[in-house]
Amino acid sequence: MIMPRRLTYAKAGVDIDKKSRSIAALVEHLKYRRKGFGKPIDLPGHFTGLVDFGDYALTLCTDGVGTKLLVADAMEKWDTVGIDCIAMNVNDTICVGSEPIAFVDYIAIDKPDERVTSEVGKGLEAGAALSNMTIVGGEIAVLPELVKGFDLAGTCLGMVKKKEIITGDDISPGDALIGLPSSGIHSNGLSLARKIFEQNGIGYKEKVKGLSRSVGLELLEPTTVYVRQVLKLVQKFDVRGMANITGGGLRNLIRLKKGVGFEIENPMKQNPIFKVMQELGNVTDEEMYQVFNMGMGFSLVVPEGEASAAVRAVGKGAKIVGHAARSNSITVPELGLRYSKY
Repeated sequence: MIMPRRLTYAKAGVDIDKKSRSIAALVEHLKYRRKGFGKPIDLPGHFTGLVDFGDYALTLCTDGVGTKLLVADAMEKWDTVGIDCIAMNVNDTICVGSEPIAFVDYIAIDKPDERVTSEVGKGLEAGAALSNMTIVGGEIAVLPELVKGFDLAGTCLGMVKKKEIITGDDISPGDALIGLPSSGIHSNGLSLARKIFEQNGIGYKEKVKGLSRSVGLELLEPTTVYVRQVLKLVQKFDVRGMANITGGGLRNLIRLKKGVGFEIENPMKQNPIFKVMQELGNVTDEEMYQVFNMGMGFSLVVPEGEASAAVRAVGKGAKIVGHAARSNSITVPELGLRYSKY
């Protein structure tokens, strides 16, 4: 049997390490800080920015849908990517215990197309309802010389009482790591996913062994919105840290607290799409778990004594996947994986 050419995210055009260096090169110039009311609350490495607003902190984050839009174009199905746009933002917002309250969207398009924007609007509305959040504005920019097709992004405003901000500082070795199941690929790693199917000559409208529907529909499955279940959990349990498992996969957990890592002894069950892609692309375990969510779309850290009750409370496939350890690494012992930087 001839093994397929081994693919990586970098070979597909996205080098995670180069991206990190590019971010650092930009951030090193962002030195100015507002003073007094509205000043920033610095939580380096977290998933959303925070602003001092009296007894509250306002949170702001922004994200887009990425090359999942190319799959939507190929399938001529745009009614779910709005959910992805909302989810990618609100799932970051809740990582500090903040409740999403308002959203603005941004569409850059080569030429106005009311069929596309109408379908995108359906998804945005669905995502807003899932998040209990209002879309208060947005922008459509027509940029024929800059974009081909369209790009979709958004920004989320949230709020949290300052005394209730979840920073990760309270995480201690021995705390339990709870995983919440993903719906599939979500909106990360699509450049690698698309390259895998392209290399194998598989079209988005085709079915492959191991999947119950076409490749395109599997890739377009909307990102899970975790807002309601996570905020409910935060009210009832001592949630000490949270991570949205997006681009960077398990590396996201490194951001929670310096000097504390996690051992994942009981990983989430993979969605079928990941097993299919790994085999078709001859992708290593190390690459899969640092690019994709691999079945765990969100994670929470709680005291070991509260873990079982927290899992029962959240339900829907949640489970204890590991525990916090005194280290700077994320390990999956059964797969021999170790990640020590974000």
